Amino acid sequence: MTLPELQGDHHVHSTFSDDAVSTLAENIAAAAAAGLTALRCVDHVRSSTTWVPEFLAAVAAQPTHGLTVLTGVEAKLMSVAGDLDMPPGLGAVPVLIADHQFPGIDGPWSPGATIERGLAASDAVDMLITAYVNAMRARENAQLAHPFSILPKIGLSENDLSDEHLRVWAATAAATGTLVEVNEKWSCPQPRALRALRQAGARIVASTDAHTAGDVGRYSAVARLLDGL
Repeated sequence: MTLPELQGDHHVHSTFSDDAVSTLAENIAAAAAAGLTALRCVDHVRSSTTWVPEFLAAVAAQPTHGLTVLTGVEAKLMSVAGDLDMPPGLGAVPVLIADHQFPGIDGPWSPGATIERGLAASDAVDMLITAYVNAMRARENAQLAHPFSILPKIGLSENDLSDEHLRVWAATAAATGTLVEVNEKWSCPQPRALRALRQAGARIVASTDAHTAGDVGRYSAVARLLDGL
């Protein structure tokens, strides 16, 4: 692990998420075995989620094996207005802002519905960047989860983002204290976006988005993307 970012895994799911298979204890032990120094335990929430206090207490009760163990919840980006699908009363719990669907004008659009609308590429990326900016401003000290992973699902790529899009996006991340993860599972964002973040002074972290302990701290795509800087 020659890159300092690879010493941490800032997005790992446990059985508090309905699509993950490993426990908090298994993930923390795996992170220690992989030689990491930091781990962020993250699970999916919706507006109806009630178990966040239980999750936070469970993380706090785990042996840390010498790691810095952090917490967070992953919430879907809902609209251009920057709304997030998360329960009230989270307080200072870090929120991972995730583009699971396309943030439309009237709520989240599935990739198929977004394509059917026939948006011009420039309009689609304008909407996505606006949604990110509004969400970061509304929820400071958050983290962007797999940013721009929605683009290939709607037939676009990060090449459709202009330099100005990336400048505004990165500057907002820096100004709001938002962490931006380089995501192993989705191989994003690409080096061009990472360079914009570096130029803006935003903090970049690495994540596997692991849903099983065997994937914690195991980097391949992230290492290549960071090397691309």
